[in-house]
Amino acid sequence: MHTYVDHFQLHCRRSAIMSKRPTPPSNDEALVKRSRSDSPPRNEMVISTSGDDRQKGLVRSVKRTSSLEAPIISLSGAHSGEIVSCRFDPTGQNIAACSTDRSVSLWRTYPPNTNYGLLSSLHKAPILDLQWSLYSPILYTVGADHILNMTNVTTGQRIRKIRAHRGIINTLDRTMAGGAGIELVATGSDDGTVRIWEGGEEGEKTSVAVFEIGCPVTSVCWSADGQNVYVGALDNEIHVYDLRKCEQIYSLTGHTDTPTSLALSPNGSYLLSPSFSSQVIIHDVRPFSPAPARIHRVLHGAPAGFENALLKGAWSKDDGGRRVAVGGADRMVCIWDVESSRVLYKLPGHKGTVTAVDFHPKEPIILTGSKDGTMLMGELEPGMTI
Repeated sequence: MHTYVDHFQLHCRRSAIMSKRPTPPSNDEALVKRSRSDSPPRNEMVISTSGDDRQKGLVRSVKRTSSLEAPIISLSGAHSGEIVSCRFDPTGQNIAACSTDRSVSLWRTYPPNTNYGLLSSLHKAPILDLQWSLYSPILYTVGADHILNMTNVTTGQRIRKIRAHRGIINTLDRTMAGGAGIELVATGSDDGTVRIWEGGEEGEKTSVAVFEIGCPVTSVCWSADGQNVYVGALDNEIHVYDLRKCEQIYSLTGHTDTPTSLALSPNGSYLLSPSFSSQVIIHDVRPFSPAPARIHRVLHGAPAGFENALLKGAWSKDDGGRRVAVGGADRMVCIWDVESSRVLYKLPGHKGTVTAVDFHPKEPIILTGSKDGTMLMGELEPGMTI
């Protein structure tokens, strides 16, 4: 099956088919008439190739693997600065991206892929991370202005503004508090703290918990049950805090440099963490881990570069988390098979460091954001569901 890479090469190297042939083909060069396909034309892409430039013919069709309008979609023109984070909403119908130009862009995933919103007055400094609410049309954003904003994306109106930290806020994540029906938001900052907030429209402006990490925080991530918070920090460790006890219960080691982001697998058992060292570690966070030092896999192939960008990784969701992806300073996205640690794809297309990736919640589609100010969506070969 030919997917993102094949389509990208076609996109870049497309050549015109000769419209006129001076002589009819000889018997050994006769073109075979292509039988009518039973599948709808929109699910196929015709490829025209031939070794002889004079006799180009239709040799195969590539089956499409998603509902995108094309195998690759470029989302550009909204931002004048680098894109720092981009994510699908929980339904997969919408995309949000934030940028150093202090704006958030909103896009449709499916045709006509319009940029239907640009929120440019939420922050007074670069916006460094965002998350969609899990249950309501709210977008959470944090930035270098120390602010946590909550915005209703239906109306475009900010519903809450919280001066959440004394330093730059690098990261946030959200979860549903077990049984209470309350969305909790964790924010991590250069001021060395992680703070927990009530999300939604009715929450208080004071944090419900504070964790003192002691050094700048680069990434936060909730456990599947919402009881623990994983905290990546400048000391190269991932600190695990219990929300009920408000204390650290253990830490995950193995990195030789700062972890840049954290992402939990769909089944809640593994934690993906890229780092400034270009080493990507998958930690086993199950209660009783058989892995030494809780290291499940160590992956290589995505260079972090020297810009100290907080590169964001992601797990595939359509196949239950069999693949992970991280962007790199080589302007490519690296996708690995988790079980074998093998690199499946190195996806080109961007003109700058790929800072953010996300997988569609239902289809084999990857979303990438870059320092070049653009996003790309591309379909992948479907993975087998676990």
